[in-house]
Amino acid sequence: MKRFASLVLAAAVAVAMSACGNGSDSATSTQSAASTGSAPSTTASSGSSLPVLSPDNPVELSIWITTSQQAPSADNKLTKMLKDKLGVTLNYEIITPDNQDQKIGVMLAGGEYPDIIGSTDQNARLVTGGAYIPLDDYLKPEAAGALYEHVKPYWNKIAYDGGQGKHIYQIPNYNRFYGEITGGTNYSASGFWIQKAVLADQGYPDLSNMTLEKYFKMLEDYKNKYPKIDGQDTIAFEILCAQGREWGLTNPPEYLAGAPNNGGVIVDENNVAAIFADKDVAKRYYKYLNEMNAKGMVDKESFTQTLDQYLAKLATGRVLGMYDQRWSYGNAHDALVAANKVERTYVATMPTFDGKAPYYADRDVMNINQGVGVSVSCKKPEVAIAFINTMMNEDWQKILAWGVEGEDYQKGADGKFTRNEQQRANSTDLIWRSSNRLMALVDILPKHNGTYSDGNAYSPDDQPEEFFATLKQYDQDFLTKYSKKTWRDFNNQPPENPVYYPAWNIALPDGSDAQMADKQLRDTALQFLPKAIMASPDKFESIWSEYTTAISKINVKAYEDAINAGIQDRIKNWATK
Repeated sequence: MKRFASLVLAAAVAVAMSACGNGSDSATSTQSAASTGSAPSTTASSGSSLPVLSPDNPVELSIWITTSQQAPSADNKLTKMLKDKLGVTLNYEIITPDNQDQKIGVMLAGGEYPDIIGSTDQNARLVTGGAYIPLDDYLKPEAAGALYEHVKPYWNKIAYDGGQGKHIYQIPNYNRFYGEITGGTNYSASGFWIQKAVLADQGYPDLSNMTLEKYFKMLEDYKNKYPKIDGQDTIAFEILCAQGREWGLTNPPEYLAGAPNNGGVIVDENNVAAIFADKDVAKRYYKYLNEMNAKGMVDKESFTQTLDQYLAKLATGRVLGMYDQRWSYGNAHDALVAANKVERTYVATMPTFDGKAPYYADRDVMNINQGVGVSVSCKKPEVAIAFINTMMNEDWQKILAWGVEGEDYQKGADGKFTRNEQQRANSTDLIWRSSNRLMALVDILPKHNGTYSDGNAYSPDDQPEEFFATLKQYDQDFLTKYSKKTWRDFNNQPPENPVYYPAWNIALPDGSDAQMADKQLRDTALQFLPKAIMASPDKFESIWSEYTTAISKINVKAYEDAINAGIQDRIKNWATK
């Protein structure tokens, strides 16, 4: 399959770097061509100042995309649709992520660029290097109206000072949400995970209003009933504490307090951040773990094992529960599925203290350092922007994400999109996708993540019913027992992220007191918390006192001040334009 995909990719990638309108007059008509089928032929609403894209005025656009997705084959049906409906032909240059740095350097050195650039460079070198044009003048209701609505709530967040003043140079390609977040695919964030086998054995208990006591009681009862799994000792609870994953030990108290993931701080209702490491909410958690350890519920090797050892232990199927993020233990999940141990995979629960509402699931954060823009080499930038704007139309979004109605999916009487077994099988076939999808283009373009105005999810993977239909029978039966369609349904519906969110990615200057304090807080936690958890219960208070005394000697104020300054800067500058 990889060889066939490579052949398709090699045959499909066109590297011609033609400028806008090359080979024909650029599109300048202000009248819409007659639309046929489900795809619109114009760029935006009536009265747009952008040119109308029409087969009567064919154009070519060169596009450079950083992606691991394949380029379309020469016979791609959506490529044909773009040409037939809009008169647009795209000449692709596909750059894999591992080659991006070198290619960007070559491009910047040469000073010549394709018309449209889709980059994932986190250092914004194409912006600071002068490769992009500012888009501000086009991002208006009377021009690129769809793109304007897309960026309007996040204008100042997306805008970047590339040396020419603060402007929008590229449109982020993921995590600008519309409507409800459905999430058919696996919930990928935090939780206190528990094996499905535990829940099934205990009659699929209610997981709402979860507490630590309820969570550990389920683990304890199952461990006592089944002291061995596949001939190995059953482990009730595992603690992730490997290098680079220290948050597996330090983050849980903020969730138990009903707060989202802001790293080492909890941010209150007045947008003021403070560390929680030495607060009662942390003490209560670690004291409870100390009690559970005394009962044999915590793995004795938690604080000495590497990440690989931790994942290998999960992959055996004998670990009943752990706090982690789904993406972090994904390899262990895949190993369990491959070993046909689906019942040993996990569901996230959300314990909290004192009746706090759980806030484990948040909205995926928009990555403002990547996306698509128009280059300074483009001779007709208004045409390139008209194309990107047109792709933001809901009809085109559905075509790019779902395919062609009647061929790749069906719309029921209730308006819901569904697929049959053959259509689902097609969507995973790389050869089929090269002729029927525009995966590379979709990867880099802005998207209607979330739901469309008709209630359908952005893509089949996010449509709960579609996701359910792709599951193994065990998982289908498990979800049915809980009257759910997806794993995300076990978690809170993510509210809109606060403007500043998340505080964990506020940069701390190298060598600053704040950065030093941050490191000292983590080091101190790793020094004292394992001892506090593993100690006999009568020793916990004295070790906790040593821990908080050590924290009191750290310049915590420098750290909190830096985080609070970052929060206030984001509130001031990331608000709606």
